[in-house]
Amino acid sequence: MNCSIAIISLGCSKNIIDSEIMTGNLNQKGYNLTQDLNDADIIIVNTCGFIDSAKEESVDTIVEVERYKTEGSCKGLIVCGCMAERYKEELLKELPEVDAVVGTGNINEISKVIEEILNGKRVNVTGNINNEYYEDIPRISLNPSYFSYIKIAQGCNSFCTYCIIPKLRGSYRSRKMESIISEAKLLADKGTKELILIAQDTGKYGFDLYGEYKLHELLDKLNNIEGIRWIRILYLYPDAFTGQLIESIKRNEKVIKYIDMPIQHISNNVLNRMNRKTSKDDITELIETLRDEIPEIIIRTTLIVGFPGETEEEFEELYSFIKKVKVDRLGVFTYSKEEGTPAAKMKNQIDEAVKNDRQRRIMELQKEISYNKNSEKLDKVYNVLIEEKEQEGLYVGRTYMDSPEIDCIVYVNSQKGIEIGNFVAVKIKDFLEYDLIGDVFNEYS
Repeated sequence: MNCSIAIISLGCSKNIIDSEIMTGNLNQKGYNLTQDLNDADIIIVNTCGFIDSAKEESVDTIVEVERYKTEGSCKGLIVCGCMAERYKEELLKELPEVDAVVGTGNINEISKVIEEILNGKRVNVTGNINNEYYEDIPRISLNPSYFSYIKIAQGCNSFCTYCIIPKLRGSYRSRKMESIISEAKLLADKGTKELILIAQDTGKYGFDLYGEYKLHELLDKLNNIEGIRWIRILYLYPDAFTGQLIESIKRNEKVIKYIDMPIQHISNNVLNRMNRKTSKDDITELIETLRDEIPEIIIRTTLIVGFPGETEEEFEELYSFIKKVKVDRLGVFTYSKEEGTPAAKMKNQIDEAVKNDRQRRIMELQKEISYNKNSEKLDKVYNVLIEEKEQEGLYVGRTYMDSPEIDCIVYVNSQKGIEIGNFVAVKIKDFLEYDLIGDVFNEYS
């Protein structure tokens, strides 16, 4: 088909998978795919609409892409994803250059939408937020082949008071285990070495299909897939962390000892206002258990500061907790007031300057924690997945301690050429506040 399509994917890794499914769909239908926006007949912007900064990025990208309709060959601009689902009418009304909005549950209709655009129609296809996972569409990866995200569930039932996701992505729906295993084997056959499990909450995998949490069983089966070297788990909330899961992480050698566990806060008062299903004691005990059972465990978390009503005392409780517990990786968001959420209507909204100051204070604390932790890694040897050649003799990679794009990196000195996507053993010779520097110690395939 003589029509070229370009896809811009914004937001989280779950969005990337949706973009890959659309890419596979369009490839199946015979469309040409291009990365050059100047050559594209249709440009698809897959948006995020979760918090203010993500919405701003989405709008800025849409506005920037609009010029290709006047200066390039673009005949149609499609907005997909969470922002399209959330602001469908506003997008079509306020941005006349937008030809279609496609919701989070309607991406399988993308080829039909393109046909209608090319026939001069303006399209709104949204509302199917409780769709099933599109098993019959072969994904085409937008990431390097050596690592792949795999979605094990969609949607969320938690209804945290700050979060709009259940209204955009629907209720929690686990994929059948056989489907996940089948896709993981296909990815391994295509060269995937690192498999990254994602969902709104990976820990709750299986409860809707099988009547109980089944992530531990899924990990046991994924561990047996030939070709996979690392299995990483993201978005694993503390309230669904079972003893069976800890044992599975502990015994399966391919399941790397890295946990992305968003806690959001530690004050029980704030957790209650957030409608989080956990407590300070639960979180503290879980972290202690993980470190006792798996000494090499790396714990990443995310926090929200400036939640409505957060007092200075509650913030100081969070600050003191981070100072004491010293998690390995940490990100901090300032609270974003999202219309349609209970928190947006709460009293005692926090001033932006106060939010930003609290964010700064925790990130400065974490910088010090990270620097001290890195100092303990001197002269240790780690397997590093090489991702980039910085210059002759200098490469960039990641250890098991770091998830792509969100965590730290290792600068690797090597006199020999290293193939991108290969593992090498690296001895750490120096360190920065977040990143490490080392020399090749031995090479792996």
